[in-house]
Amino acid sequence: MFVLFEEAGKFLAGRVLSEAESSAQVELDSGKRVKVKAASMLLKFDRPSPAELLRDAQQLAEGIELDLAWEFAPEEEFGFADLARDYFSAQATTAQQAAALLRLFEAPHYFRRIGKGRFRKAPAEIVQQALAAIEKKKQVQAQISAWAQELAAGSCPAPIREQLYRILFKPDKNSPEYKAVVEAARASHAAPLALLQDAGAIDSAYQFHWKRFLFDNFPKGTGFQPLQAPAIKDELPLAAVEAFSIDDSSTTEIDDALSVQGLGSGTVVVGIHIAAPGLALAPGAVLDGVARQRLSTVYMPGYKITMLPDEVVQAYTLQEGRECPSVSLYATFDEKTLELKGTQTRLERVPITWNLRHDQLDSAVSEEWLQGGHADVNHPVHALRDPLSLLYRLALHLKAQREQVRGKPENFTRPDYNFRLLGHDGSEPSGDEKVEISVRRRGAPLDLIVSEAMILANSSWGSWLAELGVPAIYRSQASLAPGVKVRMGTKALPHAGIGVKSYAWSTSPLRRYTDLVNQWQIIAAARHGRTAALAAPFKPKDAELFSIISAFDSAYSAYNGHQAGMERFWTLQYLRQQGITEIEGVMFRDGLVRADDLPLVLGVLGGSQLPRGARVRVALGEVDLISLDVKGTVTQHLEEAPQALEAEEEGEDEPVAGPIAIAVDVNDIEEQNSVS
Repeated sequence: MFVLFEEAGKFLAGRVLSEAESSAQVELDSGKRVKVKAASMLLKFDRPSPAELLRDAQQLAEGIELDLAWEFAPEEEFGFADLARDYFSAQATTAQQAAALLRLFEAPHYFRRIGKGRFRKAPAEIVQQALAAIEKKKQVQAQISAWAQELAAGSCPAPIREQLYRILFKPDKNSPEYKAVVEAARASHAAPLALLQDAGAIDSAYQFHWKRFLFDNFPKGTGFQPLQAPAIKDELPLAAVEAFSIDDSSTTEIDDALSVQGLGSGTVVVGIHIAAPGLALAPGAVLDGVARQRLSTVYMPGYKITMLPDEVVQAYTLQEGRECPSVSLYATFDEKTLELKGTQTRLERVPITWNLRHDQLDSAVSEEWLQGGHADVNHPVHALRDPLSLLYRLALHLKAQREQVRGKPENFTRPDYNFRLLGHDGSEPSGDEKVEISVRRRGAPLDLIVSEAMILANSSWGSWLAELGVPAIYRSQASLAPGVKVRMGTKALPHAGIGVKSYAWSTSPLRRYTDLVNQWQIIAAARHGRTAALAAPFKPKDAELFSIISAFDSAYSAYNGHQAGMERFWTLQYLRQQGITEIEGVMFRDGLVRADDLPLVLGVLGGSQLPRGARVRVALGEVDLISLDVKGTVTQHLEEAPQALEAEEEGEDEPVAGPIAIAVDVNDIEEQNSVS
């Protein structure tokens, strides 16, 4: 005797070897013996053989018309054999009964399973809905196949073009557009990105990266709703200084300026003046919501997305010729020894006499000029020679003090690179502009003056707020040990990379939201002194501060990554525009070479056995502006570098852009349900 039974949703048949009340031992055609519960045995028969029965039943099942079977089925519960007798004949064969079982089992939209071999037909409206869904699924699958064929043929359907960034980077794996790309990639044995490129889905490499960034970070666009800058209501005293700022020519958000008083008197007072939007913008106000949503200005060569609307920025920026509301830190030093005597914070209006520009003055303001060398009395910066000389001497002194705390000198072994898009007016670039890459030496006098002044302000205000018990957002680094990163938190902890006991970003409130938050706290401290903790907008252990830190960390990392990616784009564009096919550089880690004269890191063949710091000549391969990749091959091992390559600089992380990551996985697509 044979038996047809169900096991894990499959129908099997075999010879019964022995049978008890609740189960039976059954031998399959393969020779395997299984124990089958009595409740799972659906049909017992003497002929045909199990294999013949299953074969014949499957053929018969394919011919059963479900609409007709549904009409024949009784309204009450029934068994598969009952339906077979109604559909075929009263003397339905074993094969016909088994065929009815198979057909009923695979049509849940017509017949609901309510037990082993038992069914009830679905209501008519449910059947119609199911049939409509099946038909829709057929149409969707047909559309997927049609789109896949178009892609494989080198044409991109409009719906896929419209969903390009979602498909590549944040795919809905159930969407037909995604499935079409996967199907086409499998059929053509091509990577999804290459497939879409060949199909013309990407018109411009620059627009590809730009729109991807907007898709991830600014899905509603970068524009602002019409907003007005609120007036500063405080009656602020006028500072008796002549302040000057030092920025690049492209800077419109001028956050900081400097002043010097008391030259020649033995005691000098250095003023660090910070733009004060915090005096007008209130936490929770509309503009605060705008700033908190963006969290930082986004920089990239030739363009930027500001944290605040331009009309708001211009209301508070430290513009030359204006008396600008400022939060000022006055640091008093012994003029000879440069010993710090004390600091004071004031809320005031500061006359901004000059907006100096790095790119226009770096060549004129040299170490020699600042230390008393030949001077051109007709040069516009000559009037600031004495205060700049004092500030440069002070910057060297402060840097030496920090290096003593750090335990080793800061090494600026790599230059800063400036990108200039020739003929560009500051609007959104097209990506085809001719790019010029120039070098600005890190640690140049003007650069050092500004950086040391800002470190002094950020560390002084951070310590002051901690003394008053006023919470702030700090950056800290536990040590210079490899792998110890800079962290953000609300505790005033040491920053080993900079060499200060606390460090709270406070000097760029027009560009970074953390600085605006800290400025609100500093303003409260300046107004209320020892009771500032009660009056400050953010109280100790305020959950809002932790929320801001988390959001800022994420956004700032994404913005820096995009800036690094766009700098890499323009560097690769520069290689193409200049016809550069060979570079020289230094091996620095994991088979990577850092170019000597360009901001370029690339993987190379033939360099894995070379020591760190080895200088090499590299032949460049094809540049891919979509993947931001260029490969190189070491063609010559040059002389060793004069000194060992320094480890990556401690402190702030430096994003290194590389090839982009695509989320489409041709091995990760859901199985298509069979369509009845």
